[in-house]
Amino acid sequence: MSDTQTVRWGIVGPGRIASLVIKDFPYVDDAEPLAVASRSTERAQAFATEHGLVRAYGSYSEIISDEDVDVVYIATPHPQHHAVALAAVAARKAILVEKTFTATVAGAEEVIAAARRDEVFAMEAMWTRFQPALVAARQLIDEGAIGEVRQLQADLGVDRPYHPADRLFDPAQGGGALLDLGVYVVSFAQYFLGTPDHIDVTGSLAPTGVDAEAGLLLGYADGRAATLLISLKHHTPGAARIHGTKGWIDVPPRFHHPHRIVLHRKGQEPQAITRLPLGTGYSHELIEVTEAVRVGRTESVIMPLQDTLAVQRILNEASEKLGVYHSEDSSLLVPLSINSSDSAAAADSAN
Repeated sequence: MSDTQTVRWGIVGPGRIASLVIKDFPYVDDAEPLAVASRSTERAQAFATEHGLVRAYGSYSEIISDEDVDVVYIATPHPQHHAVALAAVAARKAILVEKTFTATVAGAEEVIAAARRDEVFAMEAMWTRFQPALVAARQLIDEGAIGEVRQLQADLGVDRPYHPADRLFDPAQGGGALLDLGVYVVSFAQYFLGTPDHIDVTGSLAPTGVDAEAGLLLGYADGRAATLLISLKHHTPGAARIHGTKGWIDVPPRFHHPHRIVLHRKGQEPQAITRLPLGTGYSHELIEVTEAVRVGRTESVIMPLQDTLAVQRILNEASEKLGVYHSEDSSLLVPLSINSSDSAAAADSAN
């Protein structure tokens, strides 16, 4: 692609998260949301009408086959990411895949291997890493403002009334606190501390068998640690703190899309640093992908695929230690083009 061309986007899965993300496209230069696909033609057309898209498809294969689409944004439930991502990569489409990247480690490995083999851009949509306030935090840490980072704390909990058909409690849709909320706290810890050497977890399960809450301790061979709390059973502040040998950085609620941080240096007064996002904040990951596709990059430096895989391994190991075993949606593999009934249409709506 020429670096002067507009990057045209297709959206797979017109659910809540896609409805939020698409509103930030006006803040992204040289990007155009062009098409949307659902397994329900009616849902796709309704989304296209609401958001001004010119093309609406009633199957995933149609949008992947659209020669005018450069990037496929995959916003279906977790177990569907694997098949859609593989099909998009095979069609030479760049992909932005909602978190959690896939439902399983094997699924993530396969998608990443395909993207690297075919030299197609792929990135997990971890918008947190691109928030200006956290970019500022990372820069301060890299400059040694709080010394060596040794410990980290983060929590993220929501009060989600239990219903077995709710996506978050449905095993078939990749339900559970770890894949939905845990990805934020784990990715945050992995970003600032790296990949841990061992994982301890405790938690409880919902009646459907998915994890409802969890506490994780990520341990490192040199004694560093991250303590992480997530829950679907109760609200938590959603705060984070990064501890260093010369101070610490507070990330006020909600830490996964903050507008400010507070720097505490040893012997100095706290310093509040405000960095507002463009729009809601999804714009920054959209900018990252758009610029990468225009210049021919195949990975993001900020959200590299090795980090995505590391986070996926932590999430799945923690899930399995609680007795929760996820799987990919094999029904999508052959064929992707099947239209569904209204009951299946709800399943392509993530978040």
